[in-house]
Amino acid sequence: MVRLLAFAGSARADSLNKKLVRVAASAAQAAGAEVTELDFRALPLPLYDGDLEAAEGLPDNATRLKTLMKEHDGFLVACPEYNSSITPLLKNAIDWASRAADGEPPLAAFRGKTAALFAASPGALGGLRGLVHVRAILGNIGVLVIPSQIAVPKAHEAFAPDGSLKDEQLTERVALVARDCVETTVKLRG
Repeated sequence: MVRLLAFAGSARADSLNKKLVRVAASAAQAAGAEVTELDFRALPLPLYDGDLEAAEGLPDNATRLKTLMKEHDGFLVACPEYNSSITPLLKNAIDWASRAADGEPPLAAFRGKTAALFAASPGALGGLRGLVHVRAILGNIGVLVIPSQIAVPKAHEAFAPDGSLKDEQLTERVALVARDCVETTVKLRG
């Protein structure tokens, strides 16, 4: 069975992107994947600092994050857009998880993994500009990013009180991207 790690690059309790990644996670489960949801609030990390790493090694939560990532075949990532780019929280998590431990191959948490990207924003573009940066970062560190992606504009109006998407067509589009990630991951795993 394919294992996917689902997370949003936001710490906000009522994050639109956390809601979106839950919709994607549900669709991936329906497509046959085992999905683990991760909230970065559960793994607080200091800002990446090479001197800190050299003096103290990887923080415990960075090691936990890397272990979670290595235990999964791919990722469902919902990416808030901050000033047309990736959030500091998501970039910091990627930076810490990219550090190699002794005897570990480079980028062990990322190489050979798949990822599906989603974004939700109150703006008219739905976080699309930030997805460009996330796609480039993940692609450069060995992740096969699924070509299709979802950006939800006016996301503050898109969700029902239960966290589901109000628009059935949008829900199906999210499901298609999630299923694409599951199917691609299955094919890569052989």
